[in-house]
Amino acid sequence: MLIENRLKELGITLEEIGTPKFSYTPATQVGNVVYTSGQDCRVKGELILEGKLGRELTVDQGKEAARQCAINCISVLKWHLGDLDKVKKIVKVLGFVQSDDEFKEQPYVMNGASDLFLEVFGDKGKHARSAIGTNELPFNTPVEVEIIVEIED
Repeated sequence: MLIENRLKELGITLEEIGTPKFSYTPATQVGNVVYTSGQDCRVKGELILEGKLGRELTVDQGKEAARQCAINCISVLKWHLGDLDKVKKIVKVLGFVQSDDEFKEQPYVMNGASDLFLEVFGDKGKHARSAIGTNELPFNTPVEVEIIVEIED
């Protein structure tokens, strides 16, 4: 309950995970490693932001979207594990940022997700990361995030 209490302290509400509309699972586990599918910035089924960074959206808006993606990744972990205190380490964060051709600030956008993992999990939230610019993302979401997590045996 430590992580769930931390989420409450931060005012974070996790989303319910439903059945995917497409051919994948929200998370899969191999041994003591959980891989999440990419999460966008939806709240209650609706994107909180749409568009490209450097065109329709600012870095701060991108950080907000990345933060919501991270919250949705945690929601998937809760759905998969049942207990977030089983998280031993956020190992890797992979972020895709829908970017205008000249936009080069993807790492700043992805700090929205990275900072959230640190706020929630403390030292267990320190991770390796990639921040990749892309020309398009599904449904015009500005950011998509997936994570790799080590869990307790």
